[in-house]
Amino acid sequence: QVQLVESGGGLVQPGGSLRLSCAASGRIFSINVMGWYRQVPGKQRELVATVISGGTTNYADSVKGRFTISRDNAKNTVYLEMNSLIAEDTDVYYCYANLIRRRTDWARVDYWGQGTQVTVSS
Repeated sequence: QVQLVESGGGLVQPGGSLRLSCAASGRIFSINVMGWYRQVPGKQRELVATVISGGTTNYADSVKGRFTISRDNAKNTVYLEMNSLIAEDTDVYYCYANLIRRRTDWARVDYWGQGTQVTVSS
């Protein structure tokens, strides 16, 4: 089974920093995209940042210049460095991966972590 396990969430004051990590484990042939989404109750899950295997990154406008996504392909791990945090960043952050499990059919499957809470409050 493929699993995505997040870590690094917590409580931080406005202006502070957090570093989220997500490690993918299990039988994986190739990971195309890894990234982070966030969601609060009653709202749609929204993209925060993604990184493709080749290194191309994509950020939500609300986090550009403050967050940095990176990826360690050898470890199947994605990181999100969050700086200058504001109250609006408070959310549950979910790790995301689009991957190919088997070379035989090249089927791409989406996987999600269980989420890690980030709370920005003074």
